[in-house]
Amino acid sequence: MPRPKVHDDELRERLRERAGELLTAHGVEGLSLRTLASDVGTSTTAVYALFGGKPGLVKSLVDDAFRQLGRTLAGVPAQRDPAEQLVALGEAYRSGALADPHLYDAMFDGSALDAGSRALQEEAFAPLVAAVERARDERVLRADAEPATVVLGLWAVLHGLVSIQLHAHTPRGADDPTDGFAPCLRAAVDGWRVQTAPN
Repeated sequence: MPRPKVHDDELRERLRERAGELLTAHGVEGLSLRTLASDVGTSTTAVYALFGGKPGLVKSLVDDAFRQLGRTLAGVPAQRDPAEQLVALGEAYRSGALADPHLYDAMFDGSALDAGSRALQEEAFAPLVAAVERARDERVLRADAEPATVVLGLWAVLHGLVSIQLHAHTPRGADDPTDGFAPCLRAAVDGWRVQTAPN
């Protein structure tokens, strides 16, 4: 007769749900396995049995976060102007990050990521890649705008601005990052636009 499953899928999901709440509230460093196990009514042994330990648990949450980011970006309504689509995607990216700052930090910390996580990260940015390709194909962007380079540049601006806002690293004398986000993002997009001759 087979032995009953002690650590089943139902327990796995309860652990993930509560771990997500703890990570959101306290960050990765504040995610205590003892607290988690106690809250769920199990032991830390269950966490190790189901996830291999804290890194595996965090990776599970981060992987889901990349999937959600992909869904968020894919759900941004199409804009008539392809460049405006890039701005709208940037705004959606920022909103998602600000909704769960600790999870956002974990997503780009790197310590909990493996090859599978990085593949999910790339998939999450597929809507941004598609929008850049559309903008180039419709000749809104310069002819030398290689999509991979444009995506890298825009993501660097997005990630930098969001990180500055989350961690209050605004340079002295600079605009509040809340007010400065949109103009900085638009400047990054406009830098790739086809430049029209002045009248």
